[in-house]
Amino acid sequence: MKSMSKEIGVDLGTSYTRISVRGRGLVLSEPTVVAINRVTGEILAVGNQAKEMLGRTPDNIIAVRPLKDGIIADFEATRMLIQNLVYRVIPRSLFYKPKIVITTPSAITDVEERAVEGVAYKAGAKAVYLMEEVMAAAIGAGLEIEKPEGCMIVDIGGGTSEMAVMSLGGMVIENSVKVAGDKLDKDIVEYIRTRFNVLIGETEAEEIKKQIGTASAAMTEEKVSVKGRNLTTGLPETVTLTTFDVNQAIKDSLEKILKAIKYTLENTPPELLSDIMSRGIVLCGGGAQLKNIDRYISEQTGIPVFIANSPSDCVARGVSMALDNIEVLKKSVKTKRGIG
Repeated sequence: MKSMSKEIGVDLGTSYTRISVRGRGLVLSEPTVVAINRVTGEILAVGNQAKEMLGRTPDNIIAVRPLKDGIIADFEATRMLIQNLVYRVIPRSLFYKPKIVITTPSAITDVEERAVEGVAYKAGAKAVYLMEEVMAAAIGAGLEIEKPEGCMIVDIGGGTSEMAVMSLGGMVIENSVKVAGDKLDKDIVEYIRTRFNVLIGETEAEEIKKQIGTASAAMTEEKVSVKGRNLTTGLPETVTLTTFDVNQAIKDSLEKILKAIKYTLENTPPELLSDIMSRGIVLCGGGAQLKNIDRYISEQTGIPVFIANSPSDCVARGVSMALDNIEVLKKSVKTKRGIG
């Protein structure tokens, strides 16, 4: 491989995009948001700056989330996002382009795969390799996937929750559901609208989830006040939410994630299921930071559940580890031409 080449890992998530560079590890993590001038099409901001504009832009500016449920919904905005973030971490050059390993959901279609490849090439990639998010998550969480023993990873991201049982370096069974952190935020918005007739933004809902959200009954009741707009009067109004309120808001979505986990376990070969019952389930992704999520899943499945270190970074960390180990990379990506 030529010395001037660069290998970049892109964890392209619905909520956050994280960039890794071979030999440097995880170097950038920013919200998957792009702000665009409606009139000129000019990119005004990406990442943190663009997220701050959500719900606050004038008519001529739009702040968009270009991915929906882990899938590209706005091709051009995604291209601009990747291009901007990649060239923040490596110098732009006329003489070489980076090779990009980019993560995808397990349920992605061939058409959607081609869209991911296309957007990365348009962003300036020399070559593009696809890696399943759940595989990257398992590597990043430190699971010993090469052993002849069953291990299970559950990655609760922004747009999708991905889960897989692995053994001997491959996925024995995988499953996904389009219910994750963003859906929980929407649940909280809808709960407040229905119960209090008050509208809040999804950014505020996310903060409520982080502050007092819980997957199971809390030992102590916490409260938080939130400002919104009364849908009848149109005037500002402050409402008080409790942990019970938030749990009620998100419980149906949590049950859908749990159902997907149970389905995966029910379809796991008995020998591997026995290993998982002994070794436990590992949780990662931003959703793993919801209070008591590990206890909730463990109580409902009867299996120990552990939260990975820095759970939000597991996918990006797994891509980074694969970039630094060419043999791991060859085994993990869907297309292997040109690797090494």
